[in-house]
Amino acid sequence: MEATVTTANNEKTWGGGNEPLGASYGKMMMWFFIVSDALTFSGFLAAYGFSRFKFIETWPLADEVFTHFPFMHGNPQPMLYVALMTFILIFSSVTMVLAVDAGHHLKKTKVAIYMFLTIIGGLIFVGSQAWEWKNFIKGEYGAVETVGGSLLQFVDKDGKRVALEEFAVKLPEQPEELTRAKGKWFMESAETVPTYSVADVQAGFKAHPELLIRTEHLTAEKKKTVLTRAESEARLSTAKYVVEGANLTRNEYGSKLFADFFFFITGFHGFHVFSGVIINIIIFFNVLLGTYEKRRSYEMVEKVGLYWHFVDLVWVFVFTVFYLV
Repeated sequence: MEATVTTANNEKTWGGGNEPLGASYGKMMMWFFIVSDALTFSGFLAAYGFSRFKFIETWPLADEVFTHFPFMHGNPQPMLYVALMTFILIFSSVTMVLAVDAGHHLKKTKVAIYMFLTIIGGLIFVGSQAWEWKNFIKGEYGAVETVGGSLLQFVDKDGKRVALEEFAVKLPEQPEELTRAKGKWFMESAETVPTYSVADVQAGFKAHPELLIRTEHLTAEKKKTVLTRAESEARLSTAKYVVEGANLTRNEYGSKLFADFFFFITGFHGFHVFSGVIINIIIFFNVLLGTYEKRRSYEMVEKVGLYWHFVDLVWVFVFTVFYLV
């Protein structure tokens, strides 16, 4: 029995029976969700853009952050793996389109095959994003942070980045007298202990006169500022922390805000992809069980396809903002 609503003027309004724009109730609700979620992502990306514009001088260079490719460490391939991740996710949208089209023709086997390929693409993307997070958190070169909060990176005379492990020395720990005024307590720390101390880095830098320090500030040529040897030694004397990798407190690549936005926005998108994979798996098993074949309608595949295309489209914007611009 069709539910209707009657106004004071006896005008019939939509009560679930009529289909605005030719869309079913389920599709309309999916579109409402997509629009609201799109506004959420737009707010996040706008905040990222504003922060980057405000702190552009200390913002990391994407080509120096995302250089890893599985099993190819030591051979930098800027953006190559991220481009592969993007291609895989976009290709999974193609397989989803084919699944929806097969559903329109009530071809159960083809729907199952294309849904399976979509799931595989989603899993590869989520796994790749987790792998990228691991490398971002671990870091590659290391840096030091000064008392004033400035970040100092190390380069050779050609401007090529040099990792801490290539020059830092492990100094023997000096015994320290403990008094009532100066005691040591066991307590949990929110930060991991770096591999090297500030003294280790300073001693190693002194023993390698060919090394220079590069600040996080960009020049007019969009390159980081490299100091002279004398300036480098003076700035290194103010070092307070050794920074390895990136977290919500420190970031060896540049501005701390970059890491905060990266973790939040890519993590939020990754959660959407993972949720989509779970939903696709449920729909996939329903296809195998013949649930939609009995209904003579694969509309559920079409609805989850709308969500999947939205997730892919959002990644295009995230990819552009974080990796290309």
